[in-house]
Amino acid sequence: ALHEDDPLMQLVKILEPEYRRLHEVSEELDERERQAYARITEAVVAIQGTNTYPDATFTLRLAFGSVKGYEEAGQTIAPFTNMGGAFEHEAAHNSELDWKLPQSWHDHKADIALDTRLNFVSTCDIIGGNSGSPVINAKGELVGIIFDGNIQSLTGDFFYSDTQSRAVSVHAHAVREALKSIYGAGSLANELGK
Repeated sequence: ALHEDDPLMQLVKILEPEYRRLHEVSEELDERERQAYARITEAVVAIQGTNTYPDATFTLRLAFGSVKGYEEAGQTIAPFTNMGGAFEHEAAHNSELDWKLPQSWHDHKADIALDTRLNFVSTCDIIGGNSGSPVINAKGELVGIIFDGNIQSLTGDFFYSDTQSRAVSVHAHAVREALKSIYGAGSLANELGK
């Protein structure tokens, strides 16, 4: 047990009142959010009826979709990116923090097969909580892992349209390429297969 004079205990004593205050504010905001969400749900049911599917509740779900690009602001967004494109994207944003690649990628750029597919988008209907969901192809092979949705997918809590809404997944080839060429884990990459 820590003694009362321990610097860590002193820090806890200083921070605890602020933590408790912020916790109360957070609880209040959570309650407002729950109430607002209930009103939104009532509006959705009033418009769409009760034929909509329920929220994901951390139970197993299955979504079908196709790998497919989309149009945004008159521009065609390709369904795939590649590892070389990550470097191009970083450069296009002047290596700003949100777009800066880890130093390990730069240290091993010459070792990376830059044409390796990195991410892909699909018409799978997702909502928050789908991160980490496996993407399986028609042959039953793991081809990626969902980690996000594009901005147009944010309406997926309420309705779905495959015109622009896309699930974003990391490609299995990128995971293996990164393990092998960036992180020095070639043996693990080989265990994962082709």
